[in-house]
Amino acid sequence: MSSTPPARQYRTTPGSALVGYAIFASRWLQAPLYLGLILAQAIYVVVFMIELWHLAEGVIAHPEKIDEADIMLAVLGLIDVVMIANLLIMVIIGGYETFVSRINVDGHPDQPEWLSHVNANVLKVKLAMAIIGISSIHLLKTFIEVGDMTDGLAKGTETGQSYSSEGVMWQVIIHSVFILSALALALIDRMSYHKVAPHEVHDGVPVAYPDAHPGLGTDPTKLEPVDSGSHR
Repeated sequence: MSSTPPARQYRTTPGSALVGYAIFASRWLQAPLYLGLILAQAIYVVVFMIELWHLAEGVIAHPEKIDEADIMLAVLGLIDVVMIANLLIMVIIGGYETFVSRINVDGHPDQPEWLSHVNANVLKVKLAMAIIGISSIHLLKTFIEVGDMTDGLAKGTETGQSYSSEGVMWQVIIHSVFILSALALALIDRMSYHKVAPHEVHDGVPVAYPDAHPGLGTDPTKLEPVDSGSHR
């Protein structure tokens, strides 16, 4: 039977309380950083529209010179911008919610599903997965552009960059490291919940435990009522 942890003890002197409140209020120093990331996202919107305009302009002006590989690379570039914008959204909303202040959007129809159980561990895993997605896009672009590699060298058709077999190998290695890092973060997050008690809550998330009956380990306010007439 698990024992109830002792209540935390706090200093009651005015000086310690003042220092504590000042340190706690210092979290608001991060607010301008998240506002700056919002500005960075607006810049990415402008970049996306410019790239989309260049793609449409090239197709309309020279439809006879359309190359499937070039179109694919241009579209992958647009997807890359979108994925970075998604990464910014997760950092802005998740970071602000975790480290600065709660955002009162409960009941809003557009509330992100992951925002209801966001915490530092969940945010790290989601950021790692987003980075893997961005790295995958860059690696796919490289694979397309080095399709005609000869003697270990190739020149990209869309970006104009030069590629070597050694450079491509390092891209694959770095991408693999990203994947292993994400797996390690997910494993550490899972290990932190390996022993739980009935109805235990970690970082605001009700955690299920072994041999739990339906409804246990969840929010008690959201449990469905049991029909007593169905059991004789």
